Amino acid sequence: MFLSPFEWTIAKRYLWPGKGEGFIKLVAGISIGVVMLSVAMLVIVMSVMNGFRAELLDKIVGLNGHAIVQAYGQRLDNWESVLEEIRETPGVVKAAPLIDQPLMVTFNGRVEGIIVRGNTAEDIAELSDKVVLGDMRSIKPGAEKVAIGARLAENIGARVGDVITIINPAGRPTPFGTVPRQVGYEVGAIFEVGLYDYDGAFVVMPISQAQTLLLTGDTIGMIEVTTEDAERVSQIMAPIEKKLAGIALVRTWQQINSSIFEALQVERVAMFFALSFMVLVAAFNILSSLVMLVRAKTRDIAIMRTMGAGRQSILKIFVTTGFTVGAIGTMAGLALGAVVLTFRQSILTVISWATGQDLWNPEVRFLTELPSKTDPWEIFGIVALALILSFLATLYPALKAANTDPVQVLRYE
Repeated sequence: MFLSPFEWTIAKRYLWPGKGEGFIKLVAGISIGVVMLSVAMLVIVMSVMNGFRAELLDKIVGLNGHAIVQAYGQRLDNWESVLEEIRETPGVVKAAPLIDQPLMVTFNGRVEGIIVRGNTAEDIAELSDKVVLGDMRSIKPGAEKVAIGARLAENIGARVGDVITIINPAGRPTPFGTVPRQVGYEVGAIFEVGLYDYDGAFVVMPISQAQTLLLTGDTIGMIEVTTEDAERVSQIMAPIEKKLAGIALVRTWQQINSSIFEALQVERVAMFFALSFMVLVAAFNILSSLVMLVRAKTRDIAIMRTMGAGRQSILKIFVTTGFTVGAIGTMAGLALGAVVLTFRQSILTVISWATGQDLWNPEVRFLTELPSKTDPWEIFGIVALALILSFLATLYPALKAANTDPVQVLRYE
């Protein structure tokens, strides 16, 4: 819809009413503010929800892979041949043996439940960028050293160089019954992956060391698999699942963490639907401000009609005026959303300090920091929604203005 110089001049004049029309200015300003806040809120909430899912997926997959092949009875005797077969499967990028066993640890009288993970040297090396203290290179076969999560280190009061005792209840049988196996290991490194549950429970050691601790010999419990596409992991692992039926169970990251990701998806859709009503409210604000503007400018409209302005010109003027209010509010909302997302962690810290409440408890939120990931297509959808509703809100008052009868208005002038 192209405007002539006359139409554009009048539309600009109406965007900022003159003296004596302060109330119309106020309503127009409120309309811009409501559009800005509604768009910003949608951008912030959807970006945080996307970031939460992406961060969870990245950290969970970074430790557990896209799928786990878990042997029945936690013992996969012919694991070398199974491992080779998995590696040759199309779509599989990486496959590695893994031991994952819940045990207990004690240090200075403190006892915590832990998960002992026996990893290959390559998998242990991948955790090097997560180390906060110590050196992951010290975690090697024969060194009797382990790496523990940062939260676990805090809970038991252990530091690098301390010796912790891991307790395996399934110890060796004796004439007096089964005696739990207790083995001391030096803490060689402390790591933080960003997931509270993992940082508070994981103890990483070489796979041969884990086999000795658990008395399993040369067997393993599971194989960790990484595929070329996390979203297609079920299709990629389908052939392996058929071949290992009755021997091992194939579980994908969606199945292992189904409750978390399904809840996130439902909450994401519900939040978008609920916050979309804020944009609708903003559109009604534009409608009300435009109705007031039309009523205030009825005499001007009549004069323009008598001077030759057509109904279409009047329609264009008021549609442009209302749509511009919506567009300004939308752009301002995008800018505000970007600023809030950029400084989200600092804002969260300030609010927590001011209220005295811990607004981001890692024990509840799983992640140690507030995440964010902006989806360009989602932003496009939010902008389109705001602009379309803004345009629709202008139609009724613009049509009323275009249908103004100059004879009736100017009869008593």
